[in-house]
Amino acid sequence: MTSTSTAKTRLVQHREQFPALANKIYFNYGGQGPMPQKALDIISQAQTHIQHIGPFSTEVGNWIDQEKQATREVIASELHVPASTITFTENVTVGCNIGFWGIEWRAGDHLLLSDCEHPGVIATTQEIARRFAVEVSTCPLIATLNEGDPVKAIAQHLRPNTRLVVLSHVLWNTGQVLPLDKIVEICRNNNSLLLIDAAQSVGALPLNLTELGVDFYAFTGHKWLCGPAGVGGLYVRPEARESLQPTFIGLRGITVNSAAQPVNWHPDGRRYEVSTSDFTLYAGLKEAIAVHHQWGTPQERYEQILCNSDYLWRGLTALPGVKCLRTSPPESGIVSFQLAQNLHQSHVKLVQLLESQGLLLRTIANPNCIRATVHYLTLESEIDQLLEAIAKLF
Repeated sequence: MTSTSTAKTRLVQHREQFPALANKIYFNYGGQGPMPQKALDIISQAQTHIQHIGPFSTEVGNWIDQEKQATREVIASELHVPASTITFTENVTVGCNIGFWGIEWRAGDHLLLSDCEHPGVIATTQEIARRFAVEVSTCPLIATLNEGDPVKAIAQHLRPNTRLVVLSHVLWNTGQVLPLDKIVEICRNNNSLLLIDAAQSVGALPLNLTELGVDFYAFTGHKWLCGPAGVGGLYVRPEARESLQPTFIGLRGITVNSAAQPVNWHPDGRRYEVSTSDFTLYAGLKEAIAVHHQWGTPQERYEQILCNSDYLWRGLTALPGVKCLRTSPPESGIVSFQLAQNLHQSHVKLVQLLESQGLLLRTIANPNCIRATVHYLTLESEIDQLLEAIAKLF
């Protein structure tokens, strides 16, 4: 058996841990990843364990503390940061909101975001503008997908009064990977904070946030990490922590004295946490990450993602009537494309047709396109089936 066939056999066997992949061809990892059976099992076991001991007891409290810390350390290891810098959240949106609302905005401040941000992020900036008389402007990054310099575009739109720059590490619509190291540099030179929507990067890219130097990095566990929905996190750079005040306030974020009175914020990432969460999900996320490590390192997984996205991109490029947004191989697992008619209705109909055949993709409104996301878990044969199904239309 050749090394290539051995690798394929190993991947097929590894995929057997993901029950959702058994009866469909999945290209929606960027929306929500399928959970491994071990993660499903450990969540159920944790729920049973808590109920058996007593949901509110000293023993369960100790178990929760241990589980939180263990999961915090696993996440921190993935991001190459100290565990003390990680705040648990429910999702990316909550993490971004902690970053947005924790800044002491002043009338006349400037907030800069790109034209590729998620509607939830855009809506938050609009409300900040309304409440605090902050000016919000947009820098064009869609135009830099195939030519142009995103760093230059951002630099040209910075102002002396730009308090915060908001960007996605991997743009959710086009799959473009922004050079954060260079963007961090220009933001720091401008005394601007940098908030990153990491929905499409954590679990997909190998990351070292300590080296990158980004201020705030909001992520989720339910997309590329294939963990449960309802648990994510926020990394806050230690040097930026004192300038970011808590917005959501609860018992987990504060220290109390013997009279049960609040004394101060916790000195680490816990200060932004509130109170009760479904702590059994933390065990599920930790187990999902462990399953990925059984297959390979973050770098190895990323390289396989690129191999798969390149294969899909080349196949789509060769089809008549199909146009990929990128004119060169993808930098991430996101491959976005358009039909020749470039009509939204055509895209919707194609996605619906493919789903009826067991192939799951999604549409994107801006730019008007279809988005397929491939993981290291994706099989070459699955990509072939997608290409064949699209080719039958022309």
